Amino acid sequence: MNQPKWFLHPILIIIFSIIALVTSLLLYIYWYIEVSKGLKAIIQKFNIDESQVLAPETWVVIMVLSILVGIILLGIFSIFAYNQKAWQLYRLQHNFINNFTHELKTPVTSLKLFLETFSKHELSRDDQLKYINFMLIDVNRLSNNISRILNLARIESKSYGGKFKEFDPELIIEQFLTRNSHLFQNCRISLNNQTRRALTCRINISMFEILLMNIITNAIKYNNSEQIKITITMSCQKNRLYIAFKDNGIGFEKKEIKKIFRRFYQVGKANQRAIKGSGIGLHLVQTIAKSHKGKVVAKSKGRGQGSTFILIMPYKGSSRDGKTNE
Repeated sequence: MNQPKWFLHPILIIIFSIIALVTSLLLYIYWYIEVSKGLKAIIQKFNIDESQVLAPETWVVIMVLSILVGIILLGIFSIFAYNQKAWQLYRLQHNFINNFTHELKTPVTSLKLFLETFSKHELSRDDQLKYINFMLIDVNRLSNNISRILNLARIESKSYGGKFKEFDPELIIEQFLTRNSHLFQNCRISLNNQTRRALTCRINISMFEILLMNIITNAIKYNNSEQIKITITMSCQKNRLYIAFKDNGIGFEKKEIKKIFRRFYQVGKANQRAIKGSGIGLHLVQTIAKSHKGKVVAKSKGRGQGSTFILIMPYKGSSRDGKTNE
């Protein structure tokens, strides 16, 4: 999409439109006042009944006209706001296409190189295993990116499978971390239940595990520390369960808090420091949280000071009856 010429910029167009509309209303009022002054002079000169010349309904017409102009201005502002959001969405989608293309092209290129090496050279068993391991990593990378897109489409269309049942979120998190420990080998992840009791929530396990995977991999991806640390803390307040995921990653500025859950948005893009990725992980997290009648809020003290993502959701009881192994 080409950039419009400066005199066709939406902001200038809306400014000129508003000025023209308000000026026309003011000119009409000014014209009426001047005409009224002339008519009053004629009335006084010829001693004519004022009510026959200057109808009081005219001010009612002016008031109605002013209200209509206000409604038109409100409509113009609404169209302008919608246009700006549409333009912003286009730019985010453009960034997403560029980044996601890179995310797909890089592992495909790598796989092609490894396969060509296999076809052209006789390799020892150790070299074969080494290259196969690299290829598996690239395949997993491709699979994860494609899964994110498919999961987002299915969840947003409310066609994702699975049922919501009563489970203990602490047990789900413990089992998830144990089952995927091979993915978090370079991380120190700790789980702390400050409630000192078991709680049950209505959870769709499949979606909840997608949420956990995206939050944890996001903490790993946006982290430059030698030892990645993620602390998961559970607490309760006013019939709400708070699950906080605190990391020692790169963090983000306060102005980005409202943006990071937008579709395709990437932290640091404005400063050309965005890490390559699809930009839909946190949007997917927020969508899943809402499907559980909850939400996710983000906190950070700034660049280089880590991040905290807090999942807030309702809970219903205190028992260990919920089991995740169905």
